[in-house]
Amino acid sequence: MAKTTLTPLQKLGKTLLSNMLTRFIQVGTLRLIDSNEEVTEFKGTENPVVTVRMTDPNLPLKLFRNPDLYAGESYMDGTMAFEDGSTLKDFLGLFSLNRRSMASYPLQQVLRKTWRILRGIQQHNPIGKAQKNVAHHYDLSAELYKLFLDEDMQYSCAYFEDGNETLEQAQEKKKRHLAAKLKLEDGQRILDIGCGWGGLALDLAKHANVEILGVTLSEEQHKIAVERAEAEGLSDRVKFELLDYRKVKGPFDRIISVGMFEHVGTTRYDEFFKHVYDLLNDDGIALLHSIGHMSPPSTTSPWIRKYIFPGGYSPAMSEVFSATERQRLWVSDVEVLRVHYADTLAEWNKRFQNNRDKISDLYDERFCRMWEFYLTTCEMTFRTGPQMVFQMQLARTRDAAGLTRDYIFETEQKLKALENKQKKAA
Repeated sequence: MAKTTLTPLQKLGKTLLSNMLTRFIQVGTLRLIDSNEEVTEFKGTENPVVTVRMTDPNLPLKLFRNPDLYAGESYMDGTMAFEDGSTLKDFLGLFSLNRRSMASYPLQQVLRKTWRILRGIQQHNPIGKAQKNVAHHYDLSAELYKLFLDEDMQYSCAYFEDGNETLEQAQEKKKRHLAAKLKLEDGQRILDIGCGWGGLALDLAKHANVEILGVTLSEEQHKIAVERAEAEGLSDRVKFELLDYRKVKGPFDRIISVGMFEHVGTTRYDEFFKHVYDLLNDDGIALLHSIGHMSPPSTTSPWIRKYIFPGGYSPAMSEVFSATERQRLWVSDVEVLRVHYADTLAEWNKRFQNNRDKISDLYDERFCRMWEFYLTTCEMTFRTGPQMVFQMQLARTRDAAGLTRDYIFETEQKLKALENKQKKAA
């Protein structure tokens, strides 16, 4: 292969990227093959070793300027590939292991400070725009989600109690775990904020004789949720509406929100928790299941924000607690799930790969590469980065929930026995 003559700007980009990678790679080894077949090795430790090929001579400068954005774009476009047995997962794993040293690089410090200043604009989710942001991701073909989610289409962190569960079993355990924390009783009225395709609401209705209102901003999810309620004979007790939670009228005995809080935005946390407070009865309980992180307040990856979740952000716990305090809500219980979502994402990715040809037929190759990058980079942030999932129980009064956690375990056992009885009856 004949070498091409690089422009001065391309040469500068190569030099700048090499300088950054020399400081960036503290763990493992990165072998970089550029568009002229020149190999450069950046070594912190012997292993792991990842080999990357870049076919675009303009890519080094892009990666130097904004690696979070252009690494994903170059993989989507095919200008970044992996060799010598290396995979996308290996590359993103190496990136995650060296995340701290990347953040300390001078240009990256400036970028991150700028993103922090602008994050209020990036996370601006007023009524109307919130629906557009939701549609970007959740109004994709339902067939896509059926090809990689569990049978109930649970699109949130599963609960791997012993690590040997199938995805279906882990999602069943997640729903049971949430139901136990809600302390369901017959006659209660429940609000499900961000109800997805309706699986959780329908499941709760089978645990107790309750009435449930599920709200979503996704037209695709709403359509399927309504159809499922009718098909299961529960449409008299489980209603689904295409509605912003800020337009819902209370009161409710229980409120649950799973995988929706990531779309609220920090500037609207007070608004969210004020609505929760106002919609709850005095002895009511709310349960929030959300992605978060154990590090200080930050921003969303520019690639995730552009291609996957516009307006999205997973909060630091300090940002959530400060908002609940201002809205005078009791935090009666918090549980942090640390590796569960990494295992969930790995299962989703495995199913995605098994159905890759079908997904490519639905969309195209670039979409498949985008989705692979999304599922893999998210798994790595939960596997070796700061991301986690928290379940936060909230109440207006100090004694609305049990004063010890024993009732959660006891209720889970009762619900498990009820589910087994229902399955045998079916």
